[in-house]
Amino acid sequence: MALQVTAPDLANGLQCPVCLEVFKEPLMLQCGHSYCKDCLNSLTHHLGNQLFCPVCRQVVPDGSSSPPNVSLAQVIEALHVPGEQELSVCTHHQNPLSLFCERDRELICGLCGLLGSHKQHQVIPVSTVYSRMKEELSGLISDLKQQREKLEEQVTRLGNNRTRIANESDVFSWVIRREFQELHRLVDEEEARCLEGIECHKRGLLASMDIQLEQAQGARERLDQAEGVLEQLSEESHLDFIQKYHAMASSTKLQQTLPLEGTFNAVSFKPGFHPANLKMTVWKRLFRKVLPAMETLKLDPATAHPLLQLSKGNTVVECGLLSQRSVGHPDGFDYNTCVLASQGFSCGRHYWEVVVGSKSHWRLGVIKGTANRKGKLIKSPEHGLWLIGLKEGRGYEAFQCPRVLLPVAGHPHRIGVYLHYEQGELTFFDADRPEGLQPLYTFQADFQGKLYPILDTCWNERGNNSLPMVLPQPPGPGHLPTLEHTKL
Repeated sequence: MALQVTAPDLANGLQCPVCLEVFKEPLMLQCGHSYCKDCLNSLTHHLGNQLFCPVCRQVVPDGSSSPPNVSLAQVIEALHVPGEQELSVCTHHQNPLSLFCERDRELICGLCGLLGSHKQHQVIPVSTVYSRMKEELSGLISDLKQQREKLEEQVTRLGNNRTRIANESDVFSWVIRREFQELHRLVDEEEARCLEGIECHKRGLLASMDIQLEQAQGARERLDQAEGVLEQLSEESHLDFIQKYHAMASSTKLQQTLPLEGTFNAVSFKPGFHPANLKMTVWKRLFRKVLPAMETLKLDPATAHPLLQLSKGNTVVECGLLSQRSVGHPDGFDYNTCVLASQGFSCGRHYWEVVVGSKSHWRLGVIKGTANRKGKLIKSPEHGLWLIGLKEGRGYEAFQCPRVLLPVAGHPHRIGVYLHYEQGELTFFDADRPEGLQPLYTFQADFQGKLYPILDTCWNERGNNSLPMVLPQPPGPGHLPTLEHTKL
């Protein structure tokens, strides 16, 4: 019969049950189990006369008289099974540390597992725990490698992010320097403008004073001459003095030498502004200069109410008494006399102006592109309209809910509109004054979607309120928008 024995089975069969090593001088007990000679002597030494077989627990009468297992020794010698590397020995039993106690996490010998403090603890061979720990170590190394890869990736991202931050900060620093250079230039221009105004005013006043001074000096010379003539007359004899005095006192020449009363007037230097208001005056002019370039807007005929008439390249709108179209456009207003600009805005900063002139009733602002244009408009931000207007020539109002009366001084003919989409601000200005813009009202909103400038001429009732509204076109490059009132 052929034997089929694998190497692991054979190795296990040649191990001592106590030290789990290859048998060394194996002895066989009466029960048939074999042990190393040293292992059996250690058991006999610790247990005395009452010796039990560690495998089958049968009583062994006299362990020291156990005969050697010659056959097993011959098999081991024939197979030349090398012993494992000699381990450290137990300090209590002087046996190799061949087991590992799972509970106490310690290396022990076979007797420690049978007789010592580790009795009934779960123990496993050193080779098994070594293989298991090697696998665990391999898993830890793999985890560390993965963590290292993640860390390397994070370091790379941090480095890239740091580089990006440095580059972006350099860009913003460049932008700030450029913008402040522009501000410095504008401030320098305003400073030069103010100084030039002072210098011109000074030259005018000094020229006036020089004329008066020249007149005064001429009068003084004439007085000196008259005084000399009169002193010479005083030296004449009595008869000659009397005759010449009457002729001299009544002469026109002498009267002309006398200075006229009130000829010289005191002049004060008044530059046209108070020094305390200089910063505010300059700021207003600078604010106008730093606004975005004025938009080139045109009106969209498709959105106009049938009563509205557009002219001058769709930049002027007025309300007539008769309908201009037989059929209204699907995109047009059919109740309110409104018209939209053809260009809408969904981002950025934008500035435009509307000339309202002397109209007694008007409204203007922005409207959502999706707002309903049919029927009567509900004029409030909640319905997508941000408007201000003049009502019957008396009061200005912002169409909030409720409406807000605006304390507007005078009657502005030109209204400026500034939209900062991302910041959610829509500001209206009195744009009549060339020295700067006067804020009228600011809406705060979370704008969404495209916004279109809207003009509402309001109704032309029997010729009243018939004046048009105008979208002035921006001037040429390098010039501020003209502030002269458009003649309507």
